Amino acid sequence: MRLGVALPIVDIGGGPAALKEFVQAAEAIGYHGIAAPDHVLGTNIGDFSTQVLILAQRQTVLVAKQAACLDVLSGGRFRLGIGVGWNEIEFTGLNENFHNRGRRSEEQVEVMRALWAQPHVNFKGRWHTIEDAGINPLPSGRKIPLWYGGHADVTLRRCAKWGDGWMPLAYPPGEEARTAIATLHRYAEEAGREPAAIGIDTRVSAGAGSEAEWREQVRLWKSIGITHLTLANYYESGHLHRIAGRSLADHIAAMRRYWNAVADLL
Repeated sequence: MRLGVALPIVDIGGGPAALKEFVQAAEAIGYHGIAAPDHVLGTNIGDFSTQVLILAQRQTVLVAKQAACLDVLSGGRFRLGIGVGWNEIEFTGLNENFHNRGRRSEEQVEVMRALWAQPHVNFKGRWHTIEDAGINPLPSGRKIPLWYGGHADVTLRRCAKWGDGWMPLAYPPGEEARTAIATLHRYAEEAGREPAAIGIDTRVSAGAGSEAEWREQVRLWKSIGITHLTLANYYESGHLHRIAGRSLADHIAAMRRYWNAVADLL
């Protein structure tokens, strides 16, 4: 099991100095990865991020190009989380159709995978036409891992067909999560895939509970097939809890405390 951490941009901001200090602290402590949030527009409500890029809001070829560049710059360590989104205001502001976003995202995945794999692509779909063209650079492995966020049944089916991983946020550690994972695995088998090939990344937090309780949660997550955990300390959502402080120092201290409590269980 691998443990990463989500950037608390809503608390520490997106300035380069704060981001550098946070990321370097995470690496020094031992965290395996950084999750970055994505929203173009926000409604006037409390912040919440799923750590996925809302693919249907974007031009597909541009996303493929940007993702390939990140893959090359990171030495092949980049993975792309995608989702269909929930905020119609964002789609309206970006002049994109909110109501067909799921179907469009399926074709978008086809286009991106083709562009990552081949120097030149011919593609004719419902929403995309590419005539003997390609992106440069190509990703180092001629593909980029795609991880799906969301909980709808259709999302699980898409992930079972095309995903390298799934990122469920809504389930606390327990039977509901176990049932959802079993459903994903069944869909993967129906799609002719090995269920173990699909990673699962869920969220944990250090905002409530004791070290002993955190350890018990990690043991449970591991026992039901979770392959990745991401520490997210900057929001309240269901079983996840915001830490009391909001400064950069508060977040680094909480990150260190959580790692020290559970690292031997990973």
